Amino acid sequence: MLALRLARGTHPLVLLRRLLVAAASGGVGFLLLCTLGYAMGHPEQSTASVRRLLWCLPPLAATVYFAVAVARTDPSTKPRRAGLSAIGLGPVRLAALAAVSTALSCTLGSALALLFFLHLRGDLSGLPFDGAQAELLAAGQPLPLAAVLTLLSVVPVTAAAAGALALRPRTPKHPDEQPSGPLVPTGLPWGVALVAAGLAVETYASRGTDGATLSLPGRLDVVPAGVLAGWALTALGLAMAGPGLTYLSGRVLQSVRPGAVRLLAGRVLMAEARRIGRPLGVVCAVASAAIAAATLHGAGASPASALTPPPFGPLTGLGAALVMGCTVATLLTATLEAKQSRAATTEALAGLGTPAQTLRTAAALRAAAVLTVFTPVTIALAALAAFPLTT
Repeated sequence: MLALRLARGTHPLVLLRRLLVAAASGGVGFLLLCTLGYAMGHPEQSTASVRRLLWCLPPLAATVYFAVAVARTDPSTKPRRAGLSAIGLGPVRLAALAAVSTALSCTLGSALALLFFLHLRGDLSGLPFDGAQAELLAAGQPLPLAAVLTLLSVVPVTAAAAGALALRPRTPKHPDEQPSGPLVPTGLPWGVALVAAGLAVETYASRGTDGATLSLPGRLDVVPAGVLAGWALTALGLAMAGPGLTYLSGRVLQSVRPGAVRLLAGRVLMAEARRIGRPLGVVCAVASAAIAAATLHGAGASPASALTPPPFGPLTGLGAALVMGCTVATLLTATLEAKQSRAATTEALAGLGTPAQTLRTAAALRAAAVLTVFTPVTIALAALAAFPLTT
């Protein structure tokens, strides 16, 4: 009840972010229900059903990642008064409140996904396009209630648990142990190692595996099964290396006799490396995978290639849109969180007479430095990922 009351009084931008979480949850729920419909209509193709279920994992992970980022920036879950602990709204209770709010948003999306799924099956009539996909969604068979509820509860339960885990209260370090400047993120070597391992797994899996393909929902079956594991390792490696690359961008920005603006931009980028670096790495991984997939599809459609891939289906497009949209929205949300965290510093600089143009120039320099470092990495990884499958 408290979560619902807080939702009524929140800022429209906060409500928009929650609605985006609900929309993403609805998209993942619809993909899961379509997988169930395919399994019911094709009981003899259990392997294909499992493969379709596996291809729902990337959109699920992206949606949960976005939901956690939204929960972190929710103003209603931040302790604003010390006296709130006396009435039972301490850090633990606020983390639980964030988990409940996230679960409510995701449950709303799952309910809408169920209604849309039933509408396409023809179970709900009186609306346009009712029963448009009745044959593909096994409209002649009754839906197993337990399976439907289990699939629709995956996103709310996972997102709520991840949000509560991310917002759990942490014991602060001793003041004497705090460093004077921003930390050097330590995940860069491990991230590079995971990226190299992912590329090696992909190269090995693409050799002599003509029949071991992993079909996406939507009739795209030109990708070998082992390549998915390689891409997953590469994405994980980029997420780990993202803070280090962001920190490196700040160091590069301050090199070669920097002025006041470059020093300010570089120091801010180094301080925010841990907060925005991981979403930047995930966006880099998704962009490189999209470029590699487009390259593979174009190579398969060329006359010189023996492969003739079918066109991307609607479910493939929905899954790709969910992954790309959620990762970009997570990056924007993390950027907003970083801006909120340095609001006091910005106000102090403005109080000292710093021109607003200086702050805008520093922000533009930060964006340019990040693009300068991450763009070559994205293009290089896309080329390396697509090369074993096009030769």
